[in-house]
Amino acid sequence: MGERRRLKVKWLADLWLDMNYTELKQNIKDICENEFTDDALAMFTQQAEQKIYNTIQLATLRKNMTGLFVSGVKYLTCPDDLLSIYSLAVIKANGEYLYLLNKDVNFIREAYPLPTSTGLPKHYAIFGPKVDNGVIDYNELSLIVGPTPNANYGVELHYYYYPTSIVVSGQTWLGEHFDSALLNGALIEAIRFMKGEPADIQNYDKLYLQAISLLKQLGDGKQRMDAYRDGQYRMPVT
Repeated sequence: MGERRRLKVKWLADLWLDMNYTELKQNIKDICENEFTDDALAMFTQQAEQKIYNTIQLATLRKNMTGLFVSGVKYLTCPDDLLSIYSLAVIKANGEYLYLLNKDVNFIREAYPLPTSTGLPKHYAIFGPKVDNGVIDYNELSLIVGPTPNANYGVELHYYYYPTSIVVSGQTWLGEHFDSALLNGALIEAIRFMKGEPADIQNYDKLYLQAISLLKQLGDGKQRMDAYRDGQYRMPVT
């Protein structure tokens, strides 16, 4: 086991907003006072992204996909970057949107037991991995709908997706607008990798939670409300 050393806590006030991947890597090295391989830095960063994207649903990470329900086919393949579903709608020939209700597979199998139970789809469920000619593709999910479409219908899927990692793209919304969450999340992974002192891990975990708290206020709070319906925030004055 390598020599353990105390890491100094560097506050992030002096780190300018809008951090690309090159800057992120250098900041990790400078704060940890250590050189890391590119593979290690990529691992720290992608682990931080995974935690953040599964903790907060940001409006900037929503997508719409249009497709087609094929007559007689009850399955629909999901996009490969899908993380979770906001809504699924069938689009009638006149342009009318009808939103399907989310159920589980058991409900759909029981409610529509026969493939010949056809009509305008009303319910959907995440069925599981896509199966193509007996080969299971664990990278793609498929949906099952009921009843089985009795005609070709347009479909629109509104979903939360995994963005391309900053490791690949060099810059992302997270690095541009909330670099404190990304940096502190990556630092936690880096310090654990170095087998840092528990106090150091706690310090950066605290900074990470502070940044995540602010980001959660934005993604799960402010982006889901407006002053017209919810009123302006007021702080009690004594």
